[in-house]
Amino acid sequence: MDVVRRPLRHLAALSSALALVSALPGGAAAYPDRPVTIVVPFAPGGANDVVIRAIQQPLAEALGQPIVVENRGGAGGSVGAGYVARARNDGYTLLMAATGFVVNPSLYDKVQYDPIKDFDPVAELSTFPVIYTVRPDLGVSTLQAFIAYAKARPGVLNYSTPGAGTLPHLATELLKLNTGIAMVHIPYSGAAPAAQALLSKTVDMAATSISVAKPQIAVGTMVGLAVSGSERWPELPNVPTVGDAGVPAALADAWQGIMVPDGTPKEIVDRLAAALIGVVQRADVRGRLLQAGFHATGRGPKEFQARIVEELPKWKDVILKARITAQ
Repeated sequence: MDVVRRPLRHLAALSSALALVSALPGGAAAYPDRPVTIVVPFAPGGANDVVIRAIQQPLAEALGQPIVVENRGGAGGSVGAGYVARARNDGYTLLMAATGFVVNPSLYDKVQYDPIKDFDPVAELSTFPVIYTVRPDLGVSTLQAFIAYAKARPGVLNYSTPGAGTLPHLATELLKLNTGIAMVHIPYSGAAPAAQALLSKTVDMAATSISVAKPQIAVGTMVGLAVSGSERWPELPNVPTVGDAGVPAALADAWQGIMVPDGTPKEIVDRLAAALIGVVQRADVRGRLLQAGFHATGRGPKEFQARIVEELPKWKDVILKARITAQ
């Protein structure tokens, strides 16, 4: 953020805050008094769309105003994030951020936003782990057995993901760095094609979303080796975590959360955070997200900020060591 823009942004934030205080008797905040737009920085139909659609109507009810969802895809989410970074910090233009938000600054030569300086975190909504799967005919049924199998064949095996720079790609490279195995990455255009590549024996292992792998595991065409999250997935209790499997340093999960432009008045951030956390704690919303392969979290600004600060250097390190580039 340049030296001219930041004072102007904070002046606008102060003006917004004063307007909030004087809007109603006793200093009660009037926000929101018109529709709120949430920018999803990806094309329609992806994981982030699933989450935002699950909370859209409940959030509208909680805030008392319509929620408008606007898709602005491009550059792994950078285009939409840059758009929100330049929006007014009045609480009416929000960003549906995801893991790529902290990955892109290290993955791309140039992005249109600074994840720390340009945004204030509001609430983490959901997370989901990567699941590592193989075919039954490979003859391994645990992650440790697969690691031994791969070490005996350095550079021979390959694995599929939904694309270069995605969380499944980064998580698998993190797994490789922590186990010393060498595999070739084969990126696909989504989780379904990545899973199909495993079923058709084009690749030896697939790193995908649980929603894609779960039906195949249920019918026995895939074997779940491990999930990358800190907890076992409720619908796949027999699939261990990477920690359970002896590689706790390979912990990684994707996330979705709401950000606002830097300098948004604290009263607005607090109002949004309370509404969002309340929505994702609803049993119907949690159930809907779980069915789609997401774990509802509902963490507030401080916890969400801590995740972002932790993951920026973590994924930068993986990207540099694995020599990952945007494709």
